[in-house]
Amino acid sequence: MDESVESLRELLTLDELTDRVGMSVRNIRFYTTKGLVPPPIRRGRSGYYSSDHVARLELVQELQAHGFTLAAIEKYVARIPIDATPEDIALHRTMLAPWQADLPVEMSRAELDRRTNRTLSDDDLATLNALGIVFPAKRDRYEVAVSQLSVGLALLDLGFPVEAAVAAADVYAEHGRQIAKELNELFRTMVWPVYKEAGASTETLRRVVESLKPLSIASLVAAYETAMDETRREDIERRTR
Repeated sequence: MDESVESLRELLTLDELTDRVGMSVRNIRFYTTKGLVPPPIRRGRSGYYSSDHVARLELVQELQAHGFTLAAIEKYVARIPIDATPEDIALHRTMLAPWQADLPVEMSRAELDRRTNRTLSDDDLATLNALGIVFPAKRDRYEVAVSQLSVGLALLDLGFPVEAAVAAADVYAEHGRQIAKELNELFRTMVWPVYKEAGASTETLRRVVESLKPLSIASLVAAYETAMDETRREDIERRTR
C-alpha cells in the first residue's frame, strides 16, 4: 500500500524521536534489539520512526517508572499484539497510572526523622512499611505517603505490633491482587471494546479510567465495611449460642 504524503510527514528521524520521548539514542537502539519496539522504517539508507515507536517507548518508560525489571517489561510488551495501534498502547499506559491521589514523597532517613519529629527505629520503619506508609527506595532513601504518615505515627505511639502490620499487609496484598486482576479483566473485556468500537479517543478512555478510580475505591471501602459488620454480627451470634 502506498503511503500518503501526510503519513510520511509524520515520520521522525532518530534525533527527533530522542527529543520526543526524552531517551538516548543508545537506549532506543538497545530496546529495539530487545524487540520492545519495532525496527525503524527504512527509506533508502535512512531510518524513520512513527507514532507507534513513540507509543511503545513511552510505555516502556511507564513500566520502568513502576519498577518493572527489563525481563518483566519484555514479557509485558510481548503480550501486546503487533498490530496494536498507538491508541491501544496509550490505553495500557493509562491503566498503569497510579491510583493514589497523593503520590509518595521521596525523603532521606534524616528528612523522615525531621518530618516525624522523632528518631525512627528499624522496627518503626518496618511497621510503617507494612502499613503501606513508608517504603525503602534506593540509597537509603524512602518513599513516604505523607497524607497517611500521622496515622502511622499514632499507631506506633499506641504500640501497634509489627507482626500484626506485616500479617495485615499480606492479607491486603493477596486479596488486592485478585481484585485488581478481576477488575482489569472486566475493563478489558466489557469496557474497552465498547469504547474502541465507538471510535472513542485515547483521551476519552483516559477520562473514563480516571473517573472510575475514585468510584472503585469508594465501592471497595463500602464493601469492606459491610463485610466487617457482617463478620462481627456472625462472631457475636456464634459466641451467644
